[in-house]
Amino acid sequence: MTRVPDTSMYEQLFSHAARRVANQTSILVDLPNEKPDTISLAFGDADPSIFPSHQITSSVSGLLSENVDAVMNYAPADARLHALVTKRLEARGVAVDPAQLMITYGSSQVLGLLPQIFVEPGDTIIVEGPTFLGAVEYFAASGARIETIPVGPDGMDIDSLASCLADLKSRNIRPKFIYTIPTFQNPTGTLMPASARARLVALAAEYGVLVVEDDAYGDLHFKPHTAPSMLTLPGNEWVLHIGTFSKILAPGVRMAWAYGPPAVMKRLRAFKSESDCGTFVTRLVSHMAQDGWLERHIQMLRLHYATKSAAMVQAIAEHFPADVRTNVPEGGFFVYGYLPHDLPAVALNDVAIRHGASFLPGTTGYANGQGTHEMRIAFSFQTVPNCVKGIASIGSAMREMRHKSA
Repeated sequence: MTRVPDTSMYEQLFSHAARRVANQTSILVDLPNEKPDTISLAFGDADPSIFPSHQITSSVSGLLSENVDAVMNYAPADARLHALVTKRLEARGVAVDPAQLMITYGSSQVLGLLPQIFVEPGDTIIVEGPTFLGAVEYFAASGARIETIPVGPDGMDIDSLASCLADLKSRNIRPKFIYTIPTFQNPTGTLMPASARARLVALAAEYGVLVVEDDAYGDLHFKPHTAPSMLTLPGNEWVLHIGTFSKILAPGVRMAWAYGPPAVMKRLRAFKSESDCGTFVTRLVSHMAQDGWLERHIQMLRLHYATKSAAMVQAIAEHFPADVRTNVPEGGFFVYGYLPHDLPAVALNDVAIRHGASFLPGTTGYANGQGTHEMRIAFSFQTVPNCVKGIASIGSAMREMRHKSA
């Protein structure tokens, strides 16, 4: 029988970064365990009922009838996938230089690489508060000091960002990058208007700070909007854009891209294996997108998620107390809520699970412990009846808490 050694034997072998990760408590660790029949409105999984199974099956068959060696062996990302992403960026007004485009193994790969090429322990980065919980964990694990800029109805508060940058400069601190999700932000669902985007990029250029534009939900708008990609704005030499196929095909496809300044892309490539995306999957995505299928599929997704969003918003109006404020999303996967003082989110979620539903407490989206009275509610995964039933259950939990405290 193999003896399991004392883990302390390895401590001197681990890097400082590995030790930080081991000592870092996951921001999800305090979430209670859900019962198997709980309607989870916590996580932003895509709706499996609309995964393009038929198109995937057809494309796999087509690929395997072609050159099997080219499909299944080691190779760089398919040139047709580069062409597809280029076409999609150009449709948004971006003048694409192919040398500045990189295919990646999901957008999270880029988020994981950014600290490796920019951050030394103690360096400063700027994020929205709240923001994508995975990004918070990636950046915190690098040993970065995280400055949090509040999110308002129009996304990141640009006045607060300007004040933060000025304060940091007065202390001779140059942030390494600003991370933002300007389009249907995760978790708040907000859409940053064009004027705010222009001002953000101008501030980045003024202070010499990279802007990381995470555009995970940009395709999933419920009505047309005019907010541009930051790649099209003056000062775009300070913008790194990240896009993904995960939300419009399936998260398991793990295919995304990064487009940005040549110096940044050179270093991202140096830390990334060219074949790590998988030859088969890169060819699969480009094959699926042929003949206009992808754009038709995206249009279907917009209608599908818009219907689910509207049903959830209506259920909230019927079942939540009037002093719970929620947004009406124009795209994406989430409704975000602001709770009154007598309904702290973590305690409410505990009670909601007993009533048969769950949500994500707002603290998970902050690097600084804020968000105690905020909640993210995902409509993306559950069916419309389950979304409505889940909201009714959370509303019942709110009434129970208030009855007990009365």
